[in-house]
Amino acid sequence: MTESTRSKYQEAGVDIDKGNAFVKQIKSVIADTHQRGVLSEIGGFSSLFSIDKDKYENPVLVSATDGVGTKLAVAKSCEKHDTIGIDLVAMCANDIIVSGAKPLFFLDYLAVGKLEIEVASQIVTGIAEGCKQANCSLVGGETAEMPGLYREGDYDIAGFITGIVDRDNIIDGSDIRVGNKIIGLGSNGLHANGFSLVRKICFNDLGLGVGDFVEELGTKLGEELLKPTRIYVQPILNILKNYKINGMVHNTGGGFYDNIPRVLPKGCRAIIARNSFPVPPVFPYLAAGGGVPEAEMYRTFNMGIGFMAIVEEKDVNDIMLQFSALGETPYLIGDVQAEAEGEKQVEFI
Repeated sequence: MTESTRSKYQEAGVDIDKGNAFVKQIKSVIADTHQRGVLSEIGGFSSLFSIDKDKYENPVLVSATDGVGTKLAVAKSCEKHDTIGIDLVAMCANDIIVSGAKPLFFLDYLAVGKLEIEVASQIVTGIAEGCKQANCSLVGGETAEMPGLYREGDYDIAGFITGIVDRDNIIDGSDIRVGNKIIGLGSNGLHANGFSLVRKICFNDLGLGVGDFVEELGTKLGEELLKPTRIYVQPILNILKNYKINGMVHNTGGGFYDNIPRVLPKGCRAIIARNSFPVPPVFPYLAAGGGVPEAEMYRTFNMGIGFMAIVEEKDVNDIMLQFSALGETPYLIGDVQAEAEGEKQVEFI
């Protein structure tokens, strides 16, 4: 490619040299996440990963993809981009651990109006940190400058994860039975769901800015909203070494009402005790500020429970003790009962 051709492309808004410099800058950050199985380096046309066949009798690959929605707009307003990548990994990794799958590798997609190396590096640093927490390798990605589609300073990210589980160990909820207990794991606040509503309430209805200190939250608004999503992979994999989990729920978009039914077999319903877990202050603050009905809050947000494990009653105490030893905050939040005609699959008492 000639110099004149490159300059014309730059005039159109795409800087190839800057993209190459960005890749060079993040290589070491990405390499720190690589584990056994990674066979390729960043910069090739594809990524190679070798499966350890000695560990799996009948391996099944499990995949998921997700983004972080309009939480990106909060990161932009705060000019803080080093945690949004943790959210990205969390949204994907928490989805595949529901099946009992161990994460293997992760890829990201970053689209920008104009590549700002410092901002992009912060984003990838967060993604790498999320991969370390999920114990998976960041093996590649795509960075695309798209002037005219994104304004300068705007960006969007998407994540793609692949994990592995033995076919006989897949957890799909089919083993859930009446009498099983539901253990909830504490969230880190909002995680990455409902931010279109959050932003409307905070910035439009209440007229706040990200730098405003909110007494009810005990911190600046931006700091509360940008708390990264908890990644539950390692504690769940540890529990699975010793105990059987019949079903799991990543309490993400759709909250309790939409996510729990995704794993319940026919004839079962979940009874959740409202006062069995503390609701972080950010949720009643938003409910009051936006006039949001309680049922809608529990359908939009995690309300303090980011993940659920449905287990045998005999194992509840031991599993909760082990979760606590692993640094989680577990709550016995409900149980599985027989579905009655005309009743919803999720009921709060």
